[in-house]
Amino acid sequence: MLKSMTGFGKATGNFQSKKVSVEIRSLNSKSCDLNTRIAQQYKEVEPAVRKLLSQELNRGKIDVSISIDSIGEEKSISINKELGKEYYKELKELNDLIGEDTKDYLALILRMPEILNNNKDTLSDEEKKWVKDLVKEASDQLNDFRRKEGEELQKEFGLRIDEIRSLLNDIPKFENERVDVIRERMKKGLEEISSGSYDDNRFEQEMIFYLEKLDVSEEKMRLSNHLDYFEKTMKLENSGKKLGFISQEIGREINTLGSKSNHAQMQTLVIGMKDGLEKIKEQILNTL
Repeated sequence: MLKSMTGFGKATGNFQSKKVSVEIRSLNSKSCDLNTRIAQQYKEVEPAVRKLLSQELNRGKIDVSISIDSIGEEKSISINKELGKEYYKELKELNDLIGEDTKDYLALILRMPEILNNNKDTLSDEEKKWVKDLVKEASDQLNDFRRKEGEELQKEFGLRIDEIRSLLNDIPKFENERVDVIRERMKKGLEEISSGSYDDNRFEQEMIFYLEKLDVSEEKMRLSNHLDYFEKTMKLENSGKKLGFISQEIGREINTLGSKSNHAQMQTLVIGMKDGLEKIKEQILNTL
């Protein structure tokens, strides 16, 4: 079953005095492009989170956010008083130097780096596992979203493949007519050049040689096989890249068919095939 690379997943939970929220968004990308915004308290679990999401989500431009809100009893903190004194001294000297009015130094100092120390920075193994399970829950939701989108992609691909196959099946209607048109065109040209006198056997030999160069039997067979292979492959998981390669082969056969057609109605059919293939290629970019 196909999956889209676009998706969203969210999971929230409470651990002791913390309310934790995990959000994951993904867009299409050729590889796994993982960007994280993780609360400082959970930074040490980031490598495990990255490994988990790389395995679960495979590919895509993935943005992960893990945020923390305190509930109930606040976590313990302490103020680095010695560092605060140094900040105060430096700020006051700067203020006196530039001649500004006295400022509320305390508000400034409390925002300075390393002033507030978290006394509960060390995570227990239980909490680490809990956070990873929460991330897994969010990634499962995102994958569910991707599967639903993938069902729509598969319907779209099936529709476009059927359109191309229908146009391909119309090609034989014009092949005999094309041969007659070419034969009459060549006869007329020879009559104008040689006043109507030419060797019928030689003419037929040249005609056969010319038609062999314009024969599209192999292209039709290969294109039909590629369409079958595409339909078979799109039922497999994580087949987006493979479908991209198959669509390239489909395009080559359609282009060759067009260059050999030499007939207005056949060219119209080929243009219709190209249009259907372009719509497939657009959607493959978002297929996992």
